Amino acid sequence: MNTEIQHPVLGIDHGEARIGLAITDPVGIMAHPLETIQVKTTDPIDRIIDLVRERQIKQLVLGLPLRMDGSEGTAAEKIRAFGIELAERIDLPLHYIDESLTTVAAAEKLHQAGKNAQKQKSLIDQAAAVEILTNWLDQHSQDPIF
Repeated sequence: MNTEIQHPVLGIDHGEARIGLAITDPVGIMAHPLETIQVKTTDPIDRIIDLVRERQIKQLVLGLPLRMDGSEGTAAEKIRAFGIELAERIDLPLHYIDESLTTVAAAEKLHQAGKNAQKQKSLIDQAAAVEILTNWLDQHSQDPIF
């Protein structure tokens, strides 16, 4: 039996102005907020590469904004283009997951915790990344990689 601790998974909530990031604990059980990348001041792919090295990330999960009917539109096309660029520069498995309503769920959880999501946009981006990563973890909790 392999008792080696699995490396973390990075969840990514890609937005026009900010990219929220979340990370799993070392064994891949829970997702936690990590940071928010300000796209105007930081190259997101360079920063993600740095985090992959620093945190020994094993996999990437990128939220994909699907329409309510499950189809992909122009927003999803932009995210897939980002994913392709990311995959060209990082040799790790990249998974897409529907991120529909993750920002709404994140805002509600922040509100319940007494936080004003509108005043703390970088916080909501991280919380949305946590939702994306948690949803992915829930879908893959039976996979042998965990």
